[in-house]
Amino acid sequence: MDLPTALSPSHSQSTELDQLRSDLLHLLDRLPSLHHQPWIQRTLATLIRLADEEIDRLDWKIVAASMQDMEQGFKTFFPYRHIRKVAIFGSARTTPKELEYQTAVTFARDIVQQGFMVMTGAGGGIMQAGNEGATPQHSFGLNIWLPFEQGANPFIHDDPKLLRFKYFFTRKLFFLRESDAIALFPGGFGTQDEAFECLTLSQTGKFGPAPMVLVDRPGGSYWYEWQDYVRDHLLKTGLISSDDLSLYTITDQVHVACSTIINFYRVYHSSRYVGDRLVIRLKIELSDETVETLNDQYSDLLLSGKIIKTPPLPEEVGHETWALPRLLLHFNQRNLGRLHQFIGEINQISSASPVIEHPEEK
Repeated sequence: MDLPTALSPSHSQSTELDQLRSDLLHLLDRLPSLHHQPWIQRTLATLIRLADEEIDRLDWKIVAASMQDMEQGFKTFFPYRHIRKVAIFGSARTTPKELEYQTAVTFARDIVQQGFMVMTGAGGGIMQAGNEGATPQHSFGLNIWLPFEQGANPFIHDDPKLLRFKYFFTRKLFFLRESDAIALFPGGFGTQDEAFECLTLSQTGKFGPAPMVLVDRPGGSYWYEWQDYVRDHLLKTGLISSDDLSLYTITDQVHVACSTIINFYRVYHSSRYVGDRLVIRLKIELSDETVETLNDQYSDLLLSGKIIKTPPLPEEVGHETWALPRLLLHFNQRNLGRLHQFIGEINQISSASPVIEHPEEK
């Protein structure tokens, strides 16, 4: 088996690298003919190219530790890949006596009853409330190694679904990779960072589409005051568009937060790009009249052509969702807030019950 041509170095290589290349060729020859073999080969080839570069010991420690972070993440989440999950963020300083804590417990308990699982940072405060409400059976803890942290909260401490990451970036990768919804409760710098990062990735199409709810205690004003800043200093000055406000929902009612998440997946199932075309998978097929209405109302989303119904594209055949109805559009990949409005419209159009009982049955 030949390695990719990109593996060939531009300067002389050492005897050790020659041996490593030989060992890699032998390994690839022994691999079975797997569906994912091209990606395995690409990963190994990248490591060999790095071995031929002049990077230092710290660089290799970063490579090794980040891959170990990802290894434990992939292994832990794989058995639960068909279950939708909600990431809960909020202050680690919130005490169980505070209304914010009790609200988070109620939210986690109620969303789990709807078939979702919960992910938290595994620490105290709102994170502990999320694990408490969801119970260890239905929750994950994504902890981070820090010298001043006391470790995981007692509700997830001994559970096999507790992960301990070395790096924040790999931890955040799994938070967003595995999340089908985001719930943010009041918090400090860390919560604000998570809120704006989730919004940035949603706005740029690197996360979602997925619902994002900003939840306060009953009668609380934390997120409304936060939104005042967003409106006064970002929207009014043209730094964001009005459609970007559709990327999130603010509420102080748990039932509204839960229904916002549940309703997002009422008809909409998931989406992916095939080339430059966006494929939207649905739980039920839309009528021709409905699709025409969508074309009339959301033509601004298109670079060209129209929104059409389509069977699975050749690139999708064999995927778990191949049997689902689809819409196909040449999305401009720019107006993500408007795309959220489009999905909301789809979810309101039909009164028929979805044919899929579980929120992510594949």
